[in-house]
Amino acid sequence: MIATFTPPDNPSPGTTETHEPKVIRADFGDGYTQAAPAGLNSDRAEIEATWEILTPPERDQLVAFFTERGGFAPFYYRFPWHAEARKWTVERWSETLVVGSYHRINATFRESFTLAV
Repeated sequence: MIATFTPPDNPSPGTTETHEPKVIRADFGDGYTQAAPAGLNSDRAEIEATWEILTPPERDQLVAFFTERGGFAPFYYRFPWHAEARKWTVERWSETLVVGSYHRINATFRESFTLAV
């Protein structure tokens, strides 16, 4: 069963969602181009999320969740602006000590289209 990510708070403002649809394109000699999506799930979202001010237990919760999945196991999460939860993986995250014992976590969420449920 796929886990559900429940962070201590929503990501901080400034979170960025990027799309780069994969397209198969054929260019013809007369300048005409024909394009089509490369498969059923050709538009994979990638989100750069940041949690700005985390206490040590909040930081530990996020890092433990990402570490347990090892960068490959998908999980469900609903970003505040999405209508429903989607499957994601996090292959990369970084930690910054902000001040005192407070931390910042940056994580790259990559939409997963695996058949696992």
